[in-house]
Formats: sequence, C-alpha cells, structure tokens
Amino acid sequence: MPMADTVLYEVRDGLATLTLNRPEAMNALNIETKVALREAVRSAAADDAVRAVLLTAAGDRAFCVGQDLKEHVGLLAADRESGSGETMSTVREHYNPIVRALTGAEKPVVAAVNGVAAGAGLGFALAADYRIVADTAAFNTSFAGVALTADSGISWTLPRVVGPGRAADLLLFPRSIGAQEAYELGIASRVVPAAELRAEAEKTARALAEGPTVAYAALKEAVAYGMTHSLSETLDKEDELQSRAGSSEDHAIAVRAFVEKQKPTYLGR
Repeated sequence: MPMADTVLYEVRDGLATLTLNRPEAMNALNIETKVALREAVRSAAADDAVRAVLLTAAGDRAFCVGQDLKEHVGLLAADRESGSGETMSTVREHYNPIVRALTGAEKPVVAAVNGVAAGAGLGFALAADYRIVADTAAFNTSFAGVALTADSGISWTLPRVVGPGRAADLLLFPRSIGAQEAYELGIASRVVPAAELRAEAEKTARALAEGPTVAYAALKEAVAYGMTHSLSETLDKEDELQSRAGSSEDHAIAVRAFVEKQKPTYLGR
C-alpha cells in the first residue's frame, strides 16, 4: 500500500480506485509518485478482494504528463558528476513493474483519462484494458521530443492499438492527439463529456467489478497470448482457458441464472 499522498488508493465493493494526485504538476511522475503508483498497482493486482481497478488522476488538466522533467534535470546532473547513470534505471525499477502489474492483473483495468496523457502517462493508459476519455483530453508520445525512446510498454502496446505504421508516425513526430482522433485510432475506447467522466468511469469499472472475474482474467490472457502466437497455439490456449472459466463458480451461476431467466450475481471466483 502506498504511503505517499501523491497516489490515493481506495478499495470499495470490489473496486480499487488509484488516483494520481499531483494536479499542480499535471500529475508528472517524480520518484515518490512512481514508487507509490508501483506499490498501489501491485496491491490492487494481488488483492483477491479487488475485482476491478480504476486508474485516474486528480484535476482536470492532465491524466499524467509522464516523467517529472524538473526533477529529472537535477538527477541527470547528479549522474554526470557521479558517473552512475542511475537516473534511467527508473524504467527498470518503476515503469516496467507498473505496466506488468496493470497488464498482468487477473482482473479488468479501466483508465479514466481526464486530461493530457503523455509519455509514460500514455503508456499507463494503454496498459489498461479499457480507456474512458474526457472530450477535453489529449495524448502525446512525447519521447522523441526530449531525445528519448519509448518506454512504459508503448513500443508493444501502441503498434497493437493503432498499427505499426501509425505508431512509427506518432513516435517519430510527436503531436497532440485530441479525444476524437484518439477514439478513431482506437486509443480511446469511449469518449464522454469531461463533466461526466468520473461518473461514467466509475459506473463502467463497478460493472466490471461485479462481473465474472475469472472469465475476464481469461479473456485478458487469451488476447495477449493470441497476439504473439500461431492460430494452432492459440486454439490450444483457448481450450486451456475455457476449461478454467468453465469450472468457475461464476460460470455455474451464469448458466443457472440464464435458465431461470434471472440476473446473475457473480462471486468473482
């Protein structure tokens, strides 16, 4: 569980809400925030009482603008003096564990993008399973603009969302992508009026928290597997995962509810 107030963490009725909480800095990622977010995501992923995760941010200007460059400048200067090169270890120590926990969580992850999502902020949004985006939000890869390459999983997620050709364009020539274009590209799953974002995101995430968690986890695993394996291998994986889902209590509940023409109440197991 995070101790810093730069990331707020709340679990209620099976839904873990993680809120980046540096609105005065456009939710930029300083070390304190990265550590807190890493621990919060890991906690939500590991907690069996959590059946869905909502990742959002405070304020209305930004979801997350990526690395806190004001802190970064000082760290780079210290690196030059010491010759340590420790600053860029943030990818290994922070960004990679965060993305692995989001994508590997055996439960759905919803990102509510309330404003600018740039650099690692875009990476975290893309690591979610579903992205609800305010109509005032915007996205930017940003990396080439500060002479860096992609991190936070973007070199894997972005081509799979928009295609490799478009991904190369967005990475080589960073620009602001508005909410509507983001929807057309597949970056945004749904665009809603900014004033309705939080309510719509909570409604969606809560519906997922009340759903068949084992089936959702299997769906996440199946899609990720199928993108990097042959059809034959994927068919075998579907067989394995369907056996797992079919033996869950929720499947029995769903079938019984269907036969009885009732709405199922899932247990998440």
